[in-house]
Amino acid sequence: MSNDVAYPVFRTSDPLLALSTARRLVKFGRTEFSEVCVYAKLPSVAEVRRVAKALPQAWFRGQGKPGEFDATPLDEEPALMFGVQGSALPADPAVYEGRLPVDCELDDLPVGSIEDVFITLIGPNTGEINWDSLSWPDAPELGFFGESKHAEVTLLLNTRTRELDEPVEDHTVLVHVRSISVDGHQLREPYAHWLAQQVGLTVTGPGQRS
Repeated sequence: MSNDVAYPVFRTSDPLLALSTARRLVKFGRTEFSEVCVYAKLPSVAEVRRVAKALPQAWFRGQGKPGEFDATPLDEEPALMFGVQGSALPADPAVYEGRLPVDCELDDLPVGSIEDVFITLIGPNTGEINWDSLSWPDAPELGFFGESKHAEVTLLLNTRTRELDEPVEDHTVLVHVRSISVDGHQLREPYAHWLAQQVGLTVTGPGQRS
């Protein structure tokens, strides 16, 4: 089993510029099988309802405590804990007590189908757009073979961490490569630099593991 490491290559306070920059990398590695996923953390009932109105097909899931439903039959657990599509979200505000922030997610969509809508919806909330099933080419001058399994691009929105746990007022583009670490040194970091350079970007910080 292998893992990825993602390097920041661009940061801006302009979400549209961040998206257009991320798309340059996506275009460089896009294949017929490439897909996009979007994800956001919504801190209030008002935000959940606002996003659900625009994305009724998205899935929304509330927070739970470890062991909270251990003694509860599955069919009696709150639907919000399993995941509810926006069109079926509960109307009662009491349902959301103790469940915030609510996660919103849409997976495995065609590239270009959701990004523009999502970038206008995210507002101040933390979230991400992730493109996967890309394919990075060989870099023979560096001695690197190409990459498909861990060829991804992520646009972090209002955060700089893949955990989405540090809200900020800017957005960061990440390029992913396979993680091969020896004595704490990432052997494929030069490949990430090379990939960024192919679209006029530069690695600007250390890699982030998932």
